[in-house]
Amino acid sequence: MGLVQPPVVGVSVPREGRAEKLPLRQWPMTVPAVEHVVRRGLDLAPGVTFLVGENGSGKSTIVEAVAEAYGLGVEGGSTGARHTTRPSESPLGAALELRRGIGAPRWGFFLRAETMHGFYTYLEDNPRPNRTEPRLHEMSHGESFLEVLRTRFSSPGFYCLDEPEAALSFSSTLGLVSALAEVTAGGGQVLCATHSPVLAAMPGATLLEVGPWGLRRTTWEDLELVEHWRAYLADPQRYLRHVLG
Repeated sequence: MGLVQPPVVGVSVPREGRAEKLPLRQWPMTVPAVEHVVRRGLDLAPGVTFLVGENGSGKSTIVEAVAEAYGLGVEGGSTGARHTTRPSESPLGAALELRRGIGAPRWGFFLRAETMHGFYTYLEDNPRPNRTEPRLHEMSHGESFLEVLRTRFSSPGFYCLDEPEAALSFSSTLGLVSALAEVTAGGGQVLCATHSPVLAAMPGATLLEVGPWGLRRTTWEDLELVEHWRAYLADPQRYLRHVLG
């Protein structure tokens, strides 16, 4: 029997204390997508939600903040994992308030591509009892990502992913789609920031395009990302003439 509600129904920022925690003219409130979430909140559908947008549009800031509000370490890992390099997170996570699903599991995992090597060191220093942990530092970047997917994406819970395609080939990205499908079939929920048209094409996923307008729901065919990739693959030299000229 499936879950009645997903782990996270929605996120919002209570009006009281908003000005102190998130001053209007300072980052991250200068990012339209963040301001959208602060003023209107963000409802999360069951299954997979992809945030798609350009660099600097705020999608990673939102995913990181939701992960922090859920109780996950901002540099990645499962519930309870804590490893740090240099604090760089925005104040949004501390300001967010989550509406949790009734009866949903509290376990979660945050896959943050840029800090995964720190997570691997954390796993080596804090092995799970009675388990042989894989030597992730001794694998290639892509192989280590796939091993994390195989071993950590196996339980119902809330999964936050920040540009997971960064280390993955085309075929491995398809493998990630399969892993996400298995997670959600078992009652899990996923919030993922991505630049990948392959991931964004996942059947049944909710697509939120992030940009100067804030957040807007869209379809795969209408994503600017997809339009650009189609045009580039149809005639790459047309793009490269401008870059190399």
